[in-house]
Amino acid sequence: MTTRRKRAVLVTGGSSGIGLGLAERHLAAGHRVMITGRGPGRLAAAAERLPGIETFTNDIATPEGRRRLAEHVRRAMPELDTLINNAGIQRRVGIASDRPPWGEAQNEIDVLFAAPVHLSQLLVPQLLAHGRPGVLVNVTSGGAFFPQPFAPLYSAAKAALHSYTVNLRHALEATPVDVVELIPPAVATELAGPGRAHGAGLDAFCDAVFPLLDGSRAEVGFGPTATPDFTEQRAAERRAFEAMSGRFTVPVYRPDGRVADRRSSAFGR
Repeated sequence: MTTRRKRAVLVTGGSSGIGLGLAERHLAAGHRVMITGRGPGRLAAAAERLPGIETFTNDIATPEGRRRLAEHVRRAMPELDTLINNAGIQRRVGIASDRPPWGEAQNEIDVLFAAPVHLSQLLVPQLLAHGRPGVLVNVTSGGAFFPQPFAPLYSAAKAALHSYTVNLRHALEATPVDVVELIPPAVATELAGPGRAHGAGLDAFCDAVFPLLDGSRAEVGFGPTATPDFTEQRAAERRAFEAMSGRFTVPVYRPDGRVADRRSSAFGR
């Protein structure tokens, strides 16, 4: 995918942290950018900081909120070609002490896993409709591969998103839409709440990964999620997946956006 073409970019969870950092860099590169979030105040602050950025307030933890967002994007940004599923929360609650009302845990699952899966279902047809190259980025975590006892549900949801992303890439393999998994290590954001920021500097992280989110790489890491050992493990996993994925016939997308009953070299890019 060429980086010279002006893109139309949607970033969920774009009012702070990694989402805002990537949105800022897309905007600086001359692309059209829309960010979403639950807090209108934060979105307004982001718009003031980044003139030209578009905002939409919604709660992607709910199916209704996701459908409302998808409908807004279809109307306001029909040329969408870059979707960054970034929105996230992290409850730092160990399993043995996790006794709050179930709704808190369900909300975490919905934001981290249900939201990117549902938004992909809603917006992939739009990404394919215009026939131009596109990129769908799912933001997972090093915690998807190294389970974190201090945030076990977060780690599990990100591991599930990693698995889904592998299969989404498989389903879109014959289309102009590339699927990229962004795998941050700990990055100093407000993800875990006030006073809990730690890890790599946000600007250093965004500066390093932004040029790599063009679809030329299946996975993009940084620091501990970009070491030779880590990347070789991921490459071995991809080889194993490719060896096994052809055992069963499954529906996949054709380049024209329709669904084929089986994989075929006739659908090649």
